[in-house]
Amino acid sequence: MPTAGSAVDLAVVGLGPAGRALAHRAAARGLDVVGIDPHPHRGWRATYAAWVDEVPGWVGDDVWRARVRRPRVHGVGERVLDRAYGVFDNSALRRRLDLSGVRVIAGSAELPAPSAATVRSVALRDGARIDARRVIDARGVRPSPALAEQTAFGVVVSADVAAPALGDGDAWFMDWRPDNAAEHGAPPSFLYAMPLGDGTVLLEETCLVGRPGLPLGELRRRLVARLAARGVRIPAGGTVERVRFPVQAPNRAGAVPAFGARAGLMHPGTGYSVAASLSATDVVVDALVDDRDPSRALWPRSARAVRALREMGLSALLSLEPTATAGFFDAFFALPADRQRAYLSGRTDVAGTAAAMWSLFRTVDPSARRTLARAGVRRA
Repeated sequence: MPTAGSAVDLAVVGLGPAGRALAHRAAARGLDVVGIDPHPHRGWRATYAAWVDEVPGWVGDDVWRARVRRPRVHGVGERVLDRAYGVFDNSALRRRLDLSGVRVIAGSAELPAPSAATVRSVALRDGARIDARRVIDARGVRPSPALAEQTAFGVVVSADVAAPALGDGDAWFMDWRPDNAAEHGAPPSFLYAMPLGDGTVLLEETCLVGRPGLPLGELRRRLVARLAARGVRIPAGGTVERVRFPVQAPNRAGAVPAFGARAGLMHPGTGYSVAASLSATDVVVDALVDDRDPSRALWPRSARAVRALREMGLSALLSLEPTATAGFFDAFFALPADRQRAYLSGRTDVAGTAAAMWSLFRTVDPSARRTLARAGVRRA
């Protein structure tokens, strides 16, 4: 098997937002980096978003397609969140994560089984081999029956067409009102309505978590019904977005350290991972520069504790009675802003995450409280 040059410092397998960020920042620190992806120059089609304050300063302010200063949620009633939320401009983000200092290879990697010894090379399906001091797997996570997932069906329409669905504001982060013709007792879904910065709005019916998530056909039916109830008719031939991805990483331990969603940086309660990956990139790069274990650097004890608490929250969401969902999120978004932020963002604030969960436990109705308690017992 031929060797593609001498050993490099780092081989990143997968060049989605997480892998591209890691390759970019590692190269900027002077490491010799190879990035491997089947389609490294293909643009990203998914809609990526984040709370603006989650994104590290080095990313800059020119990567946003749209920003909403105070998005709204609707559980039992309407609330305004005093926290800016943004939709990434994928092209601008790719430019910011420049790979001019990275040797990019278009190919599919064959990584060894978890039981293998420490990996020092990557075999490509075409027979080539890349030797590297460190190999990091950033290929994302594929849907699996064992993993909870998020599903959504959305359409992009003009702001004028979307206006009746938005009401008096310009965005819905979550709108749980029951006007989507879902059957009584069926798994719930909400409307996510977000401007895209070019005079258009993404209107998306979303199943936050399920095992499995709601089928896309059912979400499409609910979206059409919800929008019709608000006087919105979806134009024919518009842009459609279909979403399905796990909100958990598979249980894995082995020779190849992971990064991004594959490493568990996906928030199990929201499905967001891009901002967490961008924020964690320099932690991993620092470990690589110092020749330390990147997995240990990525997951200190505090981060593992926060992840366990959030997995407990995911278990509660999966067990929550559908009729209790709107009240549950109404109670969550009534929490003080710092407790909302502790649960939704950051990876090492154990006290803040626990305080948010305890505050929520004390304020939800007795039925939801029993669900939360059972989830805690199961995790324990």
